[in-house]
Amino acid sequence: MILSVSDATFEELVLRAELPVLLDFTADWCPPCKMIKPVLRELAEELAGRLVVAELDVDANPATARDAGVLGMPTLGLYVGGRVVTQVVGARPKASLLRALDEHLSLSAA
Repeated sequence: MILSVSDATFEELVLRAELPVLLDFTADWCPPCKMIKPVLRELAEELAGRLVVAELDVDANPATARDAGVLGMPTLGLYVGGRVVTQVVGARPKASLLRALDEHLSLSAA
């Protein structure tokens, strides 16, 4: 399951989260955002209990996107302990995305 985040819930659901959060800055009109959605669903299922996968619609929640410096979509921000540890811009295959996350989450050790 992908958690829905808004400007109003960002601090509580992302910055104060106990688990790392992979936040997808997305928009309904963005074709690459639609392409990456199935990959994010798979990650949410496979890494449940170790990683929260969330999404934030940048059109409906411009403040958080602006504050995060999001200029292109999709932008995926990995938040650990309330701070961004890495950002991935653009749709990526699952293996590429896992490599980018592994450095910060030690996924291969699981």
